[in-house]
Amino acid sequence: MSEQDIGPIDYLALEFPKAKLNGEGLKALVDLVDRGIIRILDLKFVKREDDGTFSAVRITDLDGDGTLDLAVFEGVESGLFDDDDVREAASLIEPGSAVGLVLYENTWAGPFVTAMRRAGAEVVASARIPATEVVQMLDALESAEA
Repeated sequence: MSEQDIGPIDYLALEFPKAKLNGEGLKALVDLVDRGIIRILDLKFVKREDDGTFSAVRITDLDGDGTLDLAVFEGVESGLFDDDDVREAASLIEPGSAVGLVLYENTWAGPFVTAMRRAGAEVVASARIPATEVVQMLDALESAEA
């Protein structure tokens, strides 16, 4: 796979307080993959115990209700998340909670970036702006206009 064949790569670390999952977000993740919007490169779930230790959690049926089977992601492991990444993610959450790590390709952007490169353009910068910051900035602009 060449660099021109792939879209931007992002990751998320999501804390699940008290390690509770209801499956709703996981269904949305499956839907994004099914529609070809993203491709999962790595998916890990880690539970941090009350004593601070942590361990990996299997990704099939995380919510334990038997209705969502994530076997579709079983074995999805690029190797790009290493032990240090897992340790760092576990340190970000409260004891008794879990963290989900998702590394994904924005496949929707791949064809656009490839076409632009064929046209002679080069990506010179790329960044992610957290949605909360955008909402705060828009709220501040709206308040200033009022």
